[in-house]
Amino acid sequence: MPSTSIRKFDYDPNTRVLSVWFVASGKHYEFLDVPAEAFVAFKGASAKGVYFNTQIRNRYAFRLAPARAAGSSGG
Repeated sequence: MPSTSIRKFDYDPNTRVLSVWFVASGKHYEFLDVPAEAFVAFKGASAKGVYFNTQIRNRYAFRLAPARAAGSSGG
């Protein structure tokens, strides 16, 4: 189900980083050391914003993701 607060999200199981893009601010944050189980539950939640606010926010360290230059090939 689409979320009104979360535009999209992704997870890297190798680094345990959960990336979340927000609708209102347009910002992209990376949440660190998130267990795979938390991502699976987030992905399956019917209310992504509620799950995020109760189970992710304020539970994991985070950082604002660096902005990527437009047109960058990425390597």
